[in-house]
Amino acid sequence: MENTQNMRVFVTGATGFVGSAVVRELIAAGHQVVGLARSDKSAESLTAAGAEVLRGSLDDLNNLQEGAAAADGVIHLAFKHDFADFAAAAETDSKAIEVIGAALEGTGKPFVATSGTLMLTPGRLGTEDDKSTQSTPRRSEEAALALAGRGVRASVVRLSPSVHGPGEQGFVPTLISIAREKGFAAYVDEGLNRWPAVHQLDAARLFRLALEKGAAGAVYHGVGDEGVPFREIAEVIGRHLNLPVRSIPREEADAYFGWLAFAASTDNLASSALTQERLGWQPVNPGLIADLEQGHYFNR
Repeated sequence: MENTQNMRVFVTGATGFVGSAVVRELIAAGHQVVGLARSDKSAESLTAAGAEVLRGSLDDLNNLQEGAAAADGVIHLAFKHDFADFAAAAETDSKAIEVIGAALEGTGKPFVATSGTLMLTPGRLGTEDDKSTQSTPRRSEEAALALAGRGVRASVVRLSPSVHGPGEQGFVPTLISIAREKGFAAYVDEGLNRWPAVHQLDAARLFRLALEKGAAGAVYHGVGDEGVPFREIAEVIGRHLNLPVRSIPREEADAYFGWLAFAASTDNLASSALTQERLGWQPVNPGLIADLEQGHYFNR
């Protein structure tokens, strides 16, 4: 059921790169936001943005239950990005979704969870109707969509591997740091593998629309660029850093890219055509290459 009336929205991950934009988007649309904050700094930034603060973390299940029960809807963006113990981080996430879901069960209230297009089959255009195929301990998507059968208007936003914009701390800044450290920007083999991408502000608007209008059990794609060839990303980085750009064989990807090697060598083409049709969402901000060309990534 569509609900565009002003809502009290509980947001986890509310001070992250995507979450902070979601909070601003929700408040601008007239919603009241309660953000989960682990630290004083996070609490201060939420207050400054015009949101209320609920202190706690994903480990504080009672706080999560309290925040969800008092809300008209929930957007779940938080995830412990602990690649050293990813299984434990995934388990924490599953428990958080279960607790939030239990608080919302039978209410018909919206719950929007977060996943990624990297979970789709490589080498083909992934759509919203495709199931996740990658083997991973993270089960956010399955756990959230299961709530649709328990009286929750649960949906999932799959984000592109690159959510970009000023202030990003994710994949692109990591690639830039690696290029600076290694003395050259690299791509794997011919660099024809593609990354979908979405601007931070377009992603934030998508989460709001999923909250307001999303269907129970639906999956939406935060995709602006369907697939940017990785070689193009490396070439822009090399040009702005005045560094050479080289192809490296796949067997050297781990040594060069480290934890980013899988994403940097995967062909992850994805579409958002169904999302645009079903939610009326349109990506309107600069694409990844245009954003890189603006230079703000290199002035840090």
